[in-house]
Amino acid sequence: MKRLRFVLFFVLLIGICLVTNPVLSDEPQKSEREEMYYKYLGYLSLIEGGTVQAHWMADKNSFWYAEGYPAETVIYKVDPEANTKESLFDTAKIREALTEVLGYEPPYKSLPFNTFTFIDDEKSIKFAVEGKEFICPLDTYKITAVPPLSAEERARTTPRPVHKGFFASAPDVMEVLSTDGCWFLGAEGYNLYIRSTYDGRSEPLTKCGIKDYEWNVSGAKWSPDGLKVTAIKIDTRKVLRIPIMHWLKITEEVEYASYAKAGGPIPQYELYIVDIMSKKAVKVDLGAEPDQFLAVSGWKPDGAELFVGRTDREHKKVDVLGVNPETGESRVILSEVSDTFVYGIDTSPLGKMKFFKDFSKFLWISERDGWAHIYLYDTKGNLIKRLTQGKFPVVDIVAVDEEDGWVYFRAHAEERLYDTHLYRIDLQGQGFQRLTEAIGQHSIQFAPSHEFFLDTHSNIDRPPVVELKKADGTVLQTLSKANIDKLKELKWSPPEEFVVKADDGKTDLYGVMFKPYDFDPNKKYPMLDHIYNGPQTTWVPRSFRNGNILRPIAMAQLDFISVVIDGRGTPHRGKAFQDMVYKNFGQHEIPDHVAAMKQLAKERPYIDLDRVGIFGGSWGGYMTIRAMVLAPNFYRVGVATNPVADHYDHAASAIEPYMGLPQENKEAYEKSSSLKLAHKLKGKLLLICSTNDVNATFSATMKMCEALIRADKPFDLLVMPNQDHHPKGQSQRYWLDAVRRYFQEHLKPE
Repeated sequence: MKRLRFVLFFVLLIGICLVTNPVLSDEPQKSEREEMYYKYLGYLSLIEGGTVQAHWMADKNSFWYAEGYPAETVIYKVDPEANTKESLFDTAKIREALTEVLGYEPPYKSLPFNTFTFIDDEKSIKFAVEGKEFICPLDTYKITAVPPLSAEERARTTPRPVHKGFFASAPDVMEVLSTDGCWFLGAEGYNLYIRSTYDGRSEPLTKCGIKDYEWNVSGAKWSPDGLKVTAIKIDTRKVLRIPIMHWLKITEEVEYASYAKAGGPIPQYELYIVDIMSKKAVKVDLGAEPDQFLAVSGWKPDGAELFVGRTDREHKKVDVLGVNPETGESRVILSEVSDTFVYGIDTSPLGKMKFFKDFSKFLWISERDGWAHIYLYDTKGNLIKRLTQGKFPVVDIVAVDEEDGWVYFRAHAEERLYDTHLYRIDLQGQGFQRLTEAIGQHSIQFAPSHEFFLDTHSNIDRPPVVELKKADGTVLQTLSKANIDKLKELKWSPPEEFVVKADDGKTDLYGVMFKPYDFDPNKKYPMLDHIYNGPQTTWVPRSFRNGNILRPIAMAQLDFISVVIDGRGTPHRGKAFQDMVYKNFGQHEIPDHVAAMKQLAKERPYIDLDRVGIFGGSWGGYMTIRAMVLAPNFYRVGVATNPVADHYDHAASAIEPYMGLPQENKEAYEKSSSLKLAHKLKGKLLLICSTNDVNATFSATMKMCEALIRADKPFDLLVMPNQDHHPKGQSQRYWLDAVRRYFQEHLKPE
């Protein structure tokens, strides 16, 4: 009888598992639309070619690049002066020689590698196949194996991770190799150490670090002679700690992370220059301001001076400092001040400057007249010349040809406001010239000689093309064109660009619309607003190979019309356009989006404004909640992923440049909070959050949940254990499935 009970219990247990475990049960059949949804999530993988990564050679003009990896790998050499493109290697000879060394033929019929290193003055190459290294003289193709490094050699010459990146997707902080290649700088046990690449010995460099007042190697810069190095010491003893709970262990574990919330104490940064021989650490004079952020640009070639950028807590002032490495004394070379914010959080304090090779001059991008333009300074702080001007913003400085006196830069200076072209101007502010022609976005790779460049360009509806050009913009040849046959097999059609008016009825807003693969203009379609509208970036995809395309184009295949819009308060339209957000966060964005979609529907009868949904993550999650409580009669369904609902809950460095400190701007912070507006919710709202998120904390979502509970408003919640701001693996797939299902169930396409 006991045995029978056991068997019955076991059978019952298996039955329960089959019902509840999707791995064991049969997966339900997906509809054609759902199949298209998942295929379009792989949109980027369906674009073949249209990309070239140039590896410049010793003559500073020629370069090599690989394409067709892994099955059809060819490595080409391009000589711009001769305007030739040819295979760099004899593939048959390499395969034959490699087969003899390996004892078997490598897979495929092409080159078995796509990267290598030139050695012996470019007469030989070193490459790896299946984890083994080989050397091949290019005159004989007699390949020889390179003896593998011993475990000791590998450990000695490979940088080690120091600590994990804090925010989601931030790379691990690694040891920093000295300029002479002799030492790694690292941090352990709150202090710095140096580790020899010659014999592996490790020496402490500092001894004064303690918990929460620790040495850090992030952004460290070695002096040209490799005898000094910069390092920061970070004091977080007064900074708030937030708990990160590890729920999935047998016994729950909690760790605490420093997290400076708006208005609260922030980390205090001290900058030092450490002499590795004497172990003396010279503290840099950064002034009396306690709350500031730092960035080290680099050293003069002779090591006589170090250049550092600092910005105040609210990003209203950025200074460029020159530092004496022997004494730590600093001098202010340049100060940039704004009544609102200097660029905000899209760049480091020195992210908009470029030094000349000898560090005697530098180029500085400033919005002091309302538009981002280039100014030439000497390192004494004297303005030599303003180089660009006009009602358009410079995006970045691409290259400086000091010998011929040209500055090459990208800007939005055309009628199509967001197109990014390459321009040049001389060091006298003369000879302004556009060097790229095709509409859309242009990314540039300049030859070290500054005589040639690669221009990769595309638009939202035009696949990428890579062209080789002279420095004056003359086209020499087309190197690569993207193949989108796989996309066409999915009945891809170009998305539609549009221009509408903002809520003020005057300001143009730009966006993109995505339609289903079987679009029928005689049908009525629900509309989805894929929102971000953070003040530090644009969100509308404007190039063909752009990650922001994936979710709106995939959602459209489920029988929706998807739109992406850049509302007021975003960059790349001049200072006044972006300053709309200043002390006004959360007030204008949703009215702008509602106004835009009403205009779109007025001219497009296939849009059903009775069925409008909205979704987004991070600041897009904040905006999604905002839409559901500010425009409850317009937005019927919303999905907010890893949102913040109240800016008191936000990281100080992310929100204070745009809103000021809450102690000084209480009214704006109160108006930007959605917690007190929970009672206005009418539609279906799904909140999705990750328990280990430090970009937008788990507590932020919990506070929104509590506000909705107190307002007696139904809502849905998906919690992803042990995930951060960007769900990964199976959790990412589950998240994407959840978003899909929610709109399919509640917005109900016909």
